[in-house]
Amino acid sequence: MPALISPTRSEAALAMADPRTIADFTATLPNGDRVSLTDRLGKVLLVVNTASKCGFTPQYDGLEALWRRYGAHGFEVLAFPCNQFGHQEPGSADEIDQFCRVNFGLTFPLMGKVEVNGAGAPPLWAWLKREAPGLLGTQSIKWNFTKFLIGRDGRVVRRYGPRVTPERIAGDIAGLL
Repeated sequence: MPALISPTRSEAALAMADPRTIADFTATLPNGDRVSLTDRLGKVLLVVNTASKCGFTPQYDGLEALWRRYGAHGFEVLAFPCNQFGHQEPGSADEIDQFCRVNFGLTFPLMGKVEVNGAGAPPLWAWLKREAPGLLGTQSIKWNFTKFLIGRDGRVVRRYGPRVTPERIAGDIAGLL
C-alpha cells in the first residue's frame, strides 16, 4: 500500500525544483488521499491517462494483461482517469472503479481523476510531457490512453500515443525488467 502523505512542499515548488524522477511527485487516489510516488523507484511503470467511454477503452484489457504478466517482476500500471477529451470519463471515482472492475476485471489500482493539459494538470503530467514530448515536440496530450514508460531509475524512457496498444509495449517493458 502506498504511503499517505501530507504535503510539506507545494506541488508548484516541486515542479520548479526541476524534478528528476517519478519520486519527486505525489498522486491523488480516488478517495482524495495523496500518496508519494517515492516507493515506485525500482519499479518499471506505465503511466496512462484513461477514459471509460473512449474508442481506446478496450486497452484496459491489455493493461491488465501487462500487470498480471509483469507485476510480480516489479512492474506497475498507474492509470489516471481523465475527462478532458470528448468528456469520455464523466463518472465519479466510484463509478469509474466499478466500471473498470466489472467490464475489464481490473486488479491494478486506479488513481484519482486528473486533467493532463492546462492549468489544472498536476505537476506530474507537466513533467511527463516535458521529459517525453509528443509528435513534433508537442508537450500536450492529444487524447486518452497516451502512455509513458518509466524505468526503474524513475526516469521517463518513452512516450506512446493512444493507438499504440499495451501488447505492443510488452517487449519494451520486458527489456527494462
